[in-house]
Amino acid sequence: MAEGTRPTPKTGRSLLYLTDEQLRRGIEAMFFAYRGFTADPDRILEEHGYGRAHHRTLHFIHRAPGTTVNNLLSILGVTKQSLNRVLRTLITDGLVESRVGTQDKRERHLYLTETGSELERQLSDAQRERMRAAYRAAGPEAVAGFRQVLEAMMDPDIRRHFNRLSDGGA
Repeated sequence: MAEGTRPTPKTGRSLLYLTDEQLRRGIEAMFFAYRGFTADPDRILEEHGYGRAHHRTLHFIHRAPGTTVNNLLSILGVTKQSLNRVLRTLITDGLVESRVGTQDKRERHLYLTETGSELERQLSDAQRERMRAAYRAAGPEAVAGFRQVLEAMMDPDIRRHFNRLSDGGA
């Protein structure tokens, strides 16, 4: 075995006995991977004077056009005040359109404008390229395992949001 490499477990059973140090390394790997995953979008957002909250908002409006403010609050897990601050900026800057609900006039439905869709595409393209390269390097079994790990870490209510989005819903 080459220096610096570790044996790959043959089954999930050997992973049941991870040491605290191995778990700590996994936590650190996730932290640094997240930094890499957000680095390119952060540069794009900075050019526009936006932050990660703007990115998340654009992403989930893109994934579920017409989503309500309340649904977005639930997905993002932020306060109404925090989301309203972000939405106000995105609406003022012409990236998001808010429409009054047809059945319930109290609801506001959110849509990306053409400008908002373009920015969302730039941000997502940067992340897709990084993920595509990582997935290719890791291989299909690792990709499937990685997704299983991510889903297993989600709280049940968050997993329901994730599954709804994966199924094409909001």
